[in-house]
Amino acid sequence: MDTSRSTGPIVLLGPPGAGKGTQAKRIAEQYGIPQISTGDLLREHVRTGTSLGLQAKDIMARGELVPDGLLYDMVAGRLREADCGRGFILDGFPRTAAQAGWLDAFLEHQLFDNSKRGKCLPIVMQIDVGYNEVLRRLTGRRTCPTCGRIYNAYLQPPRVEGVCDLDGSKLVIRNDDREDVIRERLRAYEEQTRPVAEYFERKGRLIHVDGSLPVDQVSERVLGDLERRVIC
Repeated sequence: MDTSRSTGPIVLLGPPGAGKGTQAKRIAEQYGIPQISTGDLLREHVRTGTSLGLQAKDIMARGELVPDGLLYDMVAGRLREADCGRGFILDGFPRTAAQAGWLDAFLEHQLFDNSKRGKCLPIVMQIDVGYNEVLRRLTGRRTCPTCGRIYNAYLQPPRVEGVCDLDGSKLVIRNDDREDVIRERLRAYEEQTRPVAEYFERKGRLIHVDGSLPVDQVSERVLGDLERRVIC
């Protein structure tokens, strides 16, 4: 673990099943910075019954999407915590070009400002994986409900079928890993999230990584690219 330098903000982009969560964990371990998943953040607010969580719970109970304003408040609150001082990894945010614009503005005015450590723009990495490969990865994905470890029935199966290697829990298929849901998620990604990559591409800040490679090779490339760009 290298805690001698500040990485600044790191944003991971890519379609569902690209391996963003896995790479985020490895980056977090390498640099000792927190991995921030907006999905986990939202669930934690709901679980603990915060004011923001209660608002989100009511909205989701009506079958509506959590509005950006509410999500911004959650993300802003998390990024202001002390453990984000040297940097952090955002997984699952921003999901739209509007959210990308908000993030840039937030970082410019509230974090890594010139009066402290100098301005540090996000390092943005796009993990590229083809449509058919994403389908295979997600339809085969199995999750341990106890420790959160993720397996794949085709690519990375557990030692005993359907059972977590670490704690023996029965593995489950998440609702959002079912094929009909996956196809809808990929459609939404193309419509909403791809413009995020285009936003950062226009700014000359997008790094492409081939996510179809074996996971360890993807990690080598991700960490190598970060080493060449971490300047804070």
